[in-house]
Amino acid sequence: MANRLSFTFENGPTAYATLHDTFAPVSSRTIWEALEQPVSMLATHAMFAGPEIMLDLPESARTFSPTDMPAENQQVIPSAGDVIWYYQVPNQMAGLTDEVWEIGVFYGSGGRVFGPLGWTPCNIIASIDEGLEAFARACAEIRLSGARMLTLSRCD
Repeated sequence: MANRLSFTFENGPTAYATLHDTFAPVSSRTIWEALEQPVSMLATHAMFAGPEIMLDLPESARTFSPTDMPAENQQVIPSAGDVIWYYQVPNQMAGLTDEVWEIGVFYGSGGRVFGPLGWTPCNIIASIDEGLEAFARACAEIRLSGARMLTLSRCD
């Protein structure tokens, strides 16, 4: 049975995603292991990618070397419900001195992994297969209302 993750908004809906153990085995296993304990973080809305929320993996879950993550199951036009992994080294983008440890969730169609650096293939590590409709509404609200707390955890 494949491993699953839950994405739960504070005072809001939960969506469940199945990790792509077959198509992205290293990425899926690495993120699963990093989430030994649930993590809470601010979910922000993407500026360039369309219907996507972005989660900066907190320090407590940064238990692996992000530069060792292989390219697997990559795409630049994800489907609704796809969960991506993206890492950016410090100073890779002009004006951004911090590292980026991103879990992205595409909640609708028409998304693209495109930003100030252009098209950026990302590992699709999971896909939401339960609760997407209500979760998508909450994600869309972030665009107008601002960042919102979200907890990411394993479904053991």
